[in-house]
Amino acid sequence: MLEAAMGELQERGYAALTMQGIAARAGVGKQTVYRWWPSKAEVVLEAMAGLVEAAVAVPDEGSLGADLDVFLAPTFRQRGQRAALVGLMAEALLEPGFAARFRERFLLVRREVFRSILDRAAARGEVAPDADPELLTDLVYGVLWYRLMLEHAPLDEELGHRLSRLVVREAADPS
Repeated sequence: MLEAAMGELQERGYAALTMQGIAARAGVGKQTVYRWWPSKAEVVLEAMAGLVEAAVAVPDEGSLGADLDVFLAPTFRQRGQRAALVGLMAEALLEPGFAARFRERFLLVRREVFRSILDRAAARGEVAPDADPELLTDLVYGVLWYRLMLEHAPLDEELGHRLSRLVVREAADPS
């Protein structure tokens, strides 16, 4: 059913996604979908969380810059995920209960990996003691979400590489 939900989402967009459409594409009754998930947002969240779990790896390339390049390239290579991500963020803004689940199951997973990369770099001496890891994390994900939402500028691997370099410079010398 998760594949059916993602297929419907790609074809119709988040606003037009329905539990009935998911059920029809999966070849099951609508009640079957509701038995597992209370809303389309929950179906999409589970599908996206599964993708993140499969794709999130903690690279260990030996330097902060190399680790960030390996980690951020796939993060910024948004291949067909925009509709799902923007839809989930919209739901999170409207529904506080869903926002908490979205944060826990999706957003914090990536942030924790990013933070572990910074922590390992700090242990190697690549991060200044007065660097602010939360600000560095917000810098990366703020740019990602802003560009996802507004589509005003490219969201691609090159942006991931540019942000890697920016984070490395700021982490080494935040003053």
